[in-house]
Amino acid sequence: MRSLFLLLCSAVSCSLAARGAGAAHPAAGDGSAERVPAQKARVRFGLRSSPHAGEDGCALAIGQRQCLEDCKFNLTAKTFFIIHGWTMSGMFETWLDSLVSALQEREKDANVVVVDWLSLAHQLYTDAVNNTQIVGKTIARLLDWLQENPLFKLENVHLIGYSLGAHVAGFAGNHVHGTIGRITGLDPAGPMFEGVDPSRRLSPDDANFVDVLHTYTRETLGVSIGIQMPVGHIDIYPNGGDFQPGCGLSDVLGAIAYGTIGEVVKCEHERSVHLFVDSLVNQDKQSFAFQCTDSSRFKKGICLSCRKNRCNGIGYNARRIRHKRNSKMYLKTRADMPFKVYHYQMKMHVFSYKGLGEVDPTFSVTLHGTNGDSEPLSLEMLDLIGLNATNTFLVYTEEDMGELLKIKLTWEGTSQSWYDLWKELRSYWYRPMNSSQELHIRRIRVKSGETQQRFAFCVEDSQLTSISPGKELWFVKCTEEWQKRFGKNHQAVLCMAANNSVNETPVQKLVDLPRVSKDRVNIPADLSQICSEGFSKDSQPSNLGA
Repeated sequence: MRSLFLLLCSAVSCSLAARGAGAAHPAAGDGSAERVPAQKARVRFGLRSSPHAGEDGCALAIGQRQCLEDCKFNLTAKTFFIIHGWTMSGMFETWLDSLVSALQEREKDANVVVVDWLSLAHQLYTDAVNNTQIVGKTIARLLDWLQENPLFKLENVHLIGYSLGAHVAGFAGNHVHGTIGRITGLDPAGPMFEGVDPSRRLSPDDANFVDVLHTYTRETLGVSIGIQMPVGHIDIYPNGGDFQPGCGLSDVLGAIAYGTIGEVVKCEHERSVHLFVDSLVNQDKQSFAFQCTDSSRFKKGICLSCRKNRCNGIGYNARRIRHKRNSKMYLKTRADMPFKVYHYQMKMHVFSYKGLGEVDPTFSVTLHGTNGDSEPLSLEMLDLIGLNATNTFLVYTEEDMGELLKIKLTWEGTSQSWYDLWKELRSYWYRPMNSSQELHIRRIRVKSGETQQRFAFCVEDSQLTSISPGKELWFVKCTEEWQKRFGKNHQAVLCMAANNSVNETPVQKLVDLPRVSKDRVNIPADLSQICSEGFSKDSQPSNLGA
């Protein structure tokens, strides 16, 4: 509990200091950071040969070339620098060894260097902030010295900084002669850096490519532990950058019972590190983020496009996009590794409703795919349902559903929370007695964020389009999907196939079915009326015998 108290008190004091007239922001070369006593200004570089906890690594020292030979430093390989942040314990945290191990496993020939500035970080937060300039300049001096050997290239350097360490990486990039290849900021610290000049924090100018993960941008007592503003070429906000799965109230209460409240306090801040580690070790389950103007629009499912580089990998798999700065991107994640989820945009068109007053239902959908079925997924209603308008939602699953086959839409009949109860009471208040609410929906359009495939689903029974509280509605693939896949003759072919009026071989070619019969061809509901009315001469399928 004492750790939590110190953390909150420090955050508040930082906020007050940053807003005061004499705020002590990290200096941009004015020498104010040099006031730290010389005996404390110690930065160590340890080249890690293994991820074992407690290992300091082989020490690298500026100007001592023998160290490079003794440590077997590969001048032509990729070089990673891991930079920790502010510390209350004065010791490395457990995530550091996990990150070292993941980097060594992914890039077996690379140099992995741990920057140890614990003596400068284990101080009051305001002092640690001022010390970030010292550490950044020291890293820059090491890189300048390494560049004296023509085999060493800055483009192969990747600085990975967590919290305050992200700004340290920025200062290193700002002071080095040349341009660093890449900097990754893992939830860069917010207090005393929010809103300041780019030269006093991490910025896109500090490397060829600067990518940032924001996982704790929620304000507490007016302070955000992680910086809220975009500070890189791409800035990724998992789960909106605030509430991270697995870091909720129930987890806090459980941690208190086991005396590990300190772990919960940093859960969301440190999630950025674990997301980066996940991107290294789970290559078969890479997460993708999508460009969006803000979290609210992303939650509506509006921003699942990959056109014009609007989507990107996260963590180590993020790629540089030319001419992009401060591009904000979003995604949802699971509570633990692997963090990947599968995003779906759902567009639902309501063409009629019964009952007066506001329409504010509590919906859930169940997806049925070739790989299995999902759990009921809640549709987050950020706006009231619009009549004769397209209502867009975002849903996501933890498992790959494969190709979607059916969708079950459920209007929950009982309240699941006080908010749902209030919605129900408000709805009754605004509508007359003895009136019931009923929506009519014919179609749901779905887009997969990961595959960019689009699907259209129509009501299973064209005569049953209504849904009311406590009821459900089933949707199957529409004829439009057949049209896209098999050409303009698909309706006639399907009807004739259902009536066994064409021979098997041409239809098999067109619709890729093993047999053509009523029990093997699924005629969508909204095609039944067309089939019964017949087709004009112009609509008959052409070249069936070809």
